[in-house]
Amino acid sequence: MDDVVESHESAEVKDFHERDLSGARFVRSRMPGAYFRELRMPGSLFHDVDLAGSTFRSVGLAGVRVVGSGLRDVSLDGEVEGSLLVNGVDVAPYVEAELDRRHPEKALLRPDDARGFRHAWDVVEQLWEPTLERARAMAARDPEVLHEHVDSEWSFTQTLRHLDFAIDCWVTRVLLGVPMPWHALDLPWDEAEPVEGMPWDKGARPDLDTVLANRADHHAVVRRVLDDLTDERLAATTTPVEAPGHPSPDAYPVKEVLRTVLDEEWWHHRFAVRDLDALEARPGR
Repeated sequence: MDDVVESHESAEVKDFHERDLSGARFVRSRMPGAYFRELRMPGSLFHDVDLAGSTFRSVGLAGVRVVGSGLRDVSLDGEVEGSLLVNGVDVAPYVEAELDRRHPEKALLRPDDARGFRHAWDVVEQLWEPTLERARAMAARDPEVLHEHVDSEWSFTQTLRHLDFAIDCWVTRVLLGVPMPWHALDLPWDEAEPVEGMPWDKGARPDLDTVLANRADHHAVVRRVLDDLTDERLAATTTPVEAPGHPSPDAYPVKEVLRTVLDEEWWHHRFAVRDLDALEARPGR
């Protein structure tokens, strides 16, 4: 508890970096605007805490219970696994059904055979086509607009670079067995563990033509894999690569690998469209 005593005795100490605060108790304290990143707080208790206006990004909430609390105008956006109980009602199936109703193409991205996966990739490319044309038109008016951020999210070009990273990870590395497959413009997710030799140039600002050419190359790799895909191969598991990296060098069901790529494309397309809408709505656009 020495670290806690130090922060209590010195009003100047406000930065806890690489500190072990296990078992720390914060009681009747003021922490407006506090910043929490890369913390491990399993089993923590929050009692009578005002979290109004707070943002939780990339947090693990498995097994979390919120009881006796007031929720108003709460937005929850993330991957839901298992149940999501609201006042005792599991709303996860309702959410999934509503997403399928609003986005009929989403149901097509859960195929079970090789033919279905080939069709699903057609759906993905058709989904992106008008969005990429829209992005080209925006870039023609303002080449910098696709590097802008909305609510601290990735820019449009960063989103496409991340999708290339996902293809390199799951298709080129896991399915094709290339240990270090990454392109120089690949962009890992923000919380990824660094790996030697893996690019991570978040500040790069390639023009849209460069990004789209790179994306076309990556999509061609997926297309070749799917063209050769059989139902027997789809039912198999991958051979682990002998090198550290993302994903970890394990064996994965081929179906799970390909569905992961489809999920990445669908969700990030949704985010990209949302952000393009916000960019176009900004004053002066």
